Amino acid sequence: MEFRNNHNIFFLLPVAILAFALVLGQTPANADTQPDNFQTDNSIYTDLLQQYVKGKRVNYDGFKKDEARLDNYLAVLSSIDTDALSHNSRFAFYINVYNAFTIKLILTRYPGINSIKEIGSFFSNPWSKKFIPLKGRNVSLDHIENDILRPVFKDPRIHFAINCASKSCPPLLNHAYEGDILDAQLDSQTRAFINNRKNIFLQGNALFVSKIFQWFKDDFGDKPLLFIRQYASDEFQKELDKAGREIKFSYNNYDWTLNR
Repeated sequence: MEFRNNHNIFFLLPVAILAFALVLGQTPANADTQPDNFQTDNSIYTDLLQQYVKGKRVNYDGFKKDEARLDNYLAVLSSIDTDALSHNSRFAFYINVYNAFTIKLILTRYPGINSIKEIGSFFSNPWSKKFIPLKGRNVSLDHIENDILRPVFKDPRIHFAINCASKSCPPLLNHAYEGDILDAQLDSQTRAFINNRKNIFLQGNALFVSKIFQWFKDDFGDKPLLFIRQYASDEFQKELDKAGREIKFSYNNYDWTLNR
């Protein structure tokens, strides 16, 4: 409010004081009941995911036709002030950034590629490409994963939420990640991956697992079997118990073929 007319000062001042008092009176109650100061609008992205992600498969042809809408969402992400987000909303934000910009990266060369690795060159890989505009500079997928998601949030379930556009990667969730339900979403994705026998299975006392557990072993506290047991179904738990204590890890080949 601007006081451009001196004659109005004494009339407006009590009103201003009253309004200010009301705001102060409401602030503590709002802070207690509203955990997030701000929520990212993920409606466009969720709508696209609902249309073009089915099971483990991504319809890149559909995303290509709807690329303008995807670009609108990416512009929303690039404009967000992450300092205004709660911890969980910020966590969800960066997962969405990683996944949505990975789709965009694929579209820059689609349909002329069969793997995300084809986007790299002799001197760089697709994850080091700085094409994501955030906070006034361009960053890479590698920056989002290894400089933000892993060290800041320190949650191994990240590896079952971010998607590398490949068949062996955990499936892309067909819904945006949201701060208020993030824990349930991460649990669901982790359980689904671990209990899928195509990803993790026993042969005798050999436990065949995704190379995710090899590449990011430090994120699982050097005890990946305990992590797997934490999310294993009752049936899978029984199989692990029968295998005994001498379970040895073997790592499945990673299929980098595009998950289309």
